[in-house]
Amino acid sequence: MENLQGLQMELKVAAYEDYERLASLQAQSWKMFYQDALEPKYLDLDILADRRAVWQTRLINPPYNQHVLLLEEGGLLCGFICAFGNHDYEKGTIIDALHIDEYYLGKGLDVKLVSHVAQWVKKHFPNNGIYVNVVKSNRRAITFCEWLGGHFKQERTWNTPCGSQVPELIYSWNSPEKLLESTSRSQSSVLNLVKG
Repeated sequence: MENLQGLQMELKVAAYEDYERLASLQAQSWKMFYQDALEPKYLDLDILADRRAVWQTRLINPPYNQHVLLLEEGGLLCGFICAFGNHDYEKGTIIDALHIDEYYLGKGLDVKLVSHVAQWVKKHFPNNGIYVNVVKSNRRAITFCEWLGGHFKQERTWNTPCGSQVPELIYSWNSPEKLLESTSRSQSSVLNLVKG
């Protein structure tokens, strides 16, 4: 159990039976933050089934370099993070998803999850950098990356699940130690990184 601003949180590695909860939280998050990026039809009708398929696939037979961590309070999923170690030859490990339930935003859960992933990268992929792709219109996520000392690397295009093309920005940290330094200085955050 971890105490986070008065919350009794349990941190655990995701299992197959968690795929529905992961899909629901990601769908909630995308509906909140991606109104300008994703098609309304997808957000209204297709998103939950699409995210269920993604998480079911990821968790049924996870690759060795996949790491999905959950934060729960009393069995309720409050947030999660997904990373793929050594995903890119140059940039290193990708933080592929980070989502916090709207009720728990601003309580530091995002920083806690990022810190745990940085520790995992340090242990298993010590010579790796860490990076994240952030939708360009998501100011909250961009501010979060910059607040944690992320360096803007480039702009690229995200081919979204609904078929649209959306500009996104890549932020990176040269090493897990750099990211850990930033998270250790930060006890809480009012921001939520939602690309994933």
